[in-house]
Amino acid sequence: MMIEERGRRGKLAITLAPVVVLALVTLQAREAGALVQVSRDPYGNSECQHATQVEPDTFSSGSTVVAAFQSGRCFDGGASNIGFATTQDGGLTWTSGFLPSLTVHSDPPGPYDRATDPTVAYDAAHGVWMISSLGLSVTRSGVVGAAVVISRSVDGGLTWSAPIVVSVATGNTQYDKNWTACDNWPSSPFYGSCHTSWDDPSQGDKLFVSTSSDGGLSWSPKTSPGGNATGLGGIPVAQPAGVVIVPASNAVGTAIIAFQSTNGGATWTQARRVATVIAHTVASDLRVFAALPSADVDAAGKVYVVWSDCRFRLGCASNDLVMSTSTDGLNWTPVVRIPIDPTISSADHFLPGLAVDHATSGGAAQLALTYYFYPDANCTETTCQLFVGFVSSADGGATWTAPRTLAGPVSLTSLADTSEGRMVGDYMSTSLVDGGGALGVFALADPPAGSVFDEAMFAEIVPPAAVAEAEWRRVQPGEPVLSTRSGRAIPEQPLRTP
Repeated sequence: MMIEERGRRGKLAITLAPVVVLALVTLQAREAGALVQVSRDPYGNSECQHATQVEPDTFSSGSTVVAAFQSGRCFDGGASNIGFATTQDGGLTWTSGFLPSLTVHSDPPGPYDRATDPTVAYDAAHGVWMISSLGLSVTRSGVVGAAVVISRSVDGGLTWSAPIVVSVATGNTQYDKNWTACDNWPSSPFYGSCHTSWDDPSQGDKLFVSTSSDGGLSWSPKTSPGGNATGLGGIPVAQPAGVVIVPASNAVGTAIIAFQSTNGGATWTQARRVATVIAHTVASDLRVFAALPSADVDAAGKVYVVWSDCRFRLGCASNDLVMSTSTDGLNWTPVVRIPIDPTISSADHFLPGLAVDHATSGGAAQLALTYYFYPDANCTETTCQLFVGFVSSADGGATWTAPRTLAGPVSLTSLADTSEGRMVGDYMSTSLVDGGGALGVFALADPPAGSVFDEAMFAEIVPPAAVAEAEWRRVQPGEPVLSTRSGRAIPEQPLRTP
């Protein structure tokens, strides 16, 4: 392995032979806020695009952060394999590799043609890290979600087991948009239970959840919310008293919904509407599903849900990031705008990744938010410049820091292409680490060399001083809210591939 510095973003280029599945990347002392490349796609199978990595999720416990992402994105759905990058010292050193026994490209090979939709969870009661992913099959009719699976790690995210099946799609069914999260509250009667949600596009995006109480070794039969609710992108969030709330998008992307369980996942309530979604279509064929939420919870059990929405912009000209909260999963606060920039600006914000410090609550709740943005919403494929931004709040979202640009610009033509647009991911993530810093993992790209891309995974730590800096922008109540009655129709959500 050879490591060298290059590029205007100060990233690390990691040259990996195709047979390498695990590499320890040791970073020297670096200035705060430096970008670090933590993985690179090593595959070369011709049906997918290389070198590309997209769609990271992260989770943290203490100083350990595990990230998972697609590696070798394919145009018609999924990727060659799921990669991971783990730090056990708050981002100073990283171990990166690829899941074993998952796809035909894994080492050793697994049963699925491709994989997608990786998410990370930690089960504190059993000391187990989990990566949830969707195993895909390539059939004559296309790429279908064949099974939701879990890969486990018992050594802090450094090595991973062969996947354990949560649920298999049988007959004409197919799965999509899985997410796993655990109840890590010792006060909860269901401490140590983990929940995986997903949907079935063949049944109008009917939602399902399965639960494990033994560290992911076995999973309950799938169950649906009351009324057989439909939607996608559900994120299970456990409260300290044991209630599990699952915010999600509805099936057509016009509303955020939520359902809950009060008995450890044995049964689930009917879904209720959190808020309507009014979305500006992101310019220039970038793959963005505006209604997919990001969610987290504070120490008092307040659930925070963030998504992109244009209701506060005149004429719905671009998207803000907006938020609603709930203490019971049934009643939700009115939608508020996260004031990253003035409503008269031309910036467009999307793909939020929210983290909440689980040791804080109420007016002292610490929130961190990473996101992508265009400085100009009215750009074209040749002029759009994609950046990564960051804001935080030290008072539960009442006020927010001035925005901080973490990375960019990235040209859209440098990104992996899919049947639904250029891709950095359908979601991204932020995690908080011991010492108060926020760690984001996201996809960045340099221009391709011929047919070979240069899109990889990067990490950046925003130091505590920046997370808690005292430069605030206060949410302005009473800003005009636009609706479909103002003459703007909510765009129909496109069909999506895994």
